Formats: sequence, structure tokens, C-alpha cells
Amino acid sequence: MATTATERLDAAVRRLTPRPDANRLVPLVAAGTAPLDAIATLALEQYRIIDSDRRAFLHLAQRSVGSPTISTFFTAMADGEYIAMSRLHDLAAACRLDQATVRDYRPRAGCQTYPAYLAWLALNAEPANVVLALVANFTAWGKYCAAVSHGLRTHYGFDARGCGFFDFFAQPVPGDGERALAAVRAGLDSGLLTEAADHYGDLVLSYELMFWNTLADLAPAGPAR
Repeated sequence: MATTATERLDAAVRRLTPRPDANRLVPLVAAGTAPLDAIATLALEQYRIIDSDRRAFLHLAQRSVGSPTISTFFTAMADGEYIAMSRLHDLAAACRLDQATVRDYRPRAGCQTYPAYLAWLALNAEPANVVLALVANFTAWGKYCAAVSHGLRTHYGFDARGCGFFDFFAQPVPGDGERALAAVRAGLDSGLLTEAADHYGDLVLSYELMFWNTLADLAPAGPAR
């Protein structure tokens, strides 16, 4: 059993690394065979997800006021959502989405399960456990975003602004790793980090893949154009 924060975090990341074939959309974007509609739908779904996740992070930060290190972690996550939203506007523009389309869009259940579960965690889970569950998933999310960004530049003609949303998540934010490790350490030191974090992480990964694979169902076989 891992006993240090670094060991605990590394073990969680290894255990929750998805299979290479688990995400069905990213390889299609990387190959240029996903329709632009799938990317546009991703952007539309993210408008709902980012707003929801930001509120969930702020609530987790508020619930963690007794542990400043953990509270700081979630506050930084919420701040990151503000940046992501600004980049999302550029992605929407690259996908030729207008304000009316964004406003009137009806989200898909398979894409919104992840933020719904994060909201549940914000209300019900011990914040220290949520830290570990999320950080383990961020590794996979970042790799997916890097692959999508490369695919959009290579096959879809997206420029730096159009790919900015994915680039933001693909590159480690300075200080994020240290904040995550400090938060995990605080959870261990306080005894608040438990095996429940592993169960939460399993579901977070499942819902992450559900998001991508729901979008993959929009992609027919054959070339994107």
C-alpha cells in the first residue's frame, strides 16, 4: 500500500490510465476522419460542462476551508475554468457556431454525466478523496486534448486560437502539480484520504470516456469531408 503522497498519486494515475482503444473519438480526430460536427458538438457540450465544473470546484474549495492546501487546489481549478471558457469561445468560432446555436443547444446525457457526477462529488464526497480521483483523470484528459489539438491543426486547418482550448489542457499549468501533490499529502496527513478515492476515480474515468464516446457516435465511417 502506498504510504507517501507521491506514491499514492502515482499509483492512482497508473491504475486509472485508460486502455489505448477506450476512447473512440480521439483517434478519428487524429486521423482527420471525424466530422466537424463532432468537434462542434464537443464545444457546445463544454459550455455546460465548464460552468458546472467551476461551481463544483468553488463548492469543494468552500467545504475545504479547514484544510487551506486542499481549498487552494480547488480554487485554482475553478480559476482554470475561467481561462478555459475564454478559449472555448475561439473554438466555437472555429467551428462556425453562432451565439443562437450555443444558446439553444440541448446537451446529450452521455456528455453531461461527467459534470453531473462531479457536482455529486462536490456535495457528498470528502474533498481530499475528490482531489485524488480528479488528478488521476487529468492525465488522460490532457493527453486526449493534445492529440485532438494536433489533429485539428493537421487535418482541419484550425489555427492557434481555434486549438487554444485543447492546448490549455494539454500543457501542464505551472504550479498545478505541486498543488495537487500538496493536497494529496494534506489528505494523507489528516487521515481524510481513504480508499473511496479509488471508487470515485473509477467512475470519473468511466464518465470521461462516456463523454468522448458519445461524441464518437456522431462520426460515421469514412472521411470527414
